[in-house]
Amino acid sequence: MFNLDPRLQQDTLVLGDFALCRLLLMNDANYPWFILVPRREEVTELFQLSKQDQRQLWQETTDLAEQLKDVFVADKMNVATLGNLVSQLHMHVIVRNKKDPAWPGPVWGQQPATPYRPEQVETIRTKLQLVLTNDFRAGAHDEP
Repeated sequence: MFNLDPRLQQDTLVLGDFALCRLLLMNDANYPWFILVPRREEVTELFQLSKQDQRQLWQETTDLAEQLKDVFVADKMNVATLGNLVSQLHMHVIVRNKKDPAWPGPVWGQQPATPYRPEQVETIRTKLQLVLTNDFRAGAHDEP
C-alpha cells in the first residue's frame, strides 16, 4: 500500500493525483514548487519502477512542467530527483523566475520557507484545474 513519506506529508500540500503520481505543492510561497510522487510501495530509485511506470513518470513530469511554465510564466523549469533526505522516489518540478529570491542558485536552503495562505493555495488549485488534463484528479486520494 502506498504511503507518503512523513517528511513530504509535513512539508507539502496534496493537490491531487495523476495516473501514477500524487501531485504535491511544497508549502513554500517563495517558489511555485511541485513534487510528483509515484504511488508505488518502497520505491526509492527511478530504475526500481517498471519500464511502463518510468515512461508514465516522465510523461507526467514533462506535461506538468510544460503547463507550469506557461501558467507561472517561468524563465526556467528545474526538474530533479534527489532523495538524500527523503528516500521515497519523488520528482521536484520547480518554476524559476529571474526575480525569485534564490535566482540563479538552487532553491534548497536559500530562504526560510514562507507557508502559503489558504487563498494562495486556492488560486494555484484553480489555475491547475484549468490547464491539467482529464488524467488529473484534484483533491486527496487514498487508493494507489
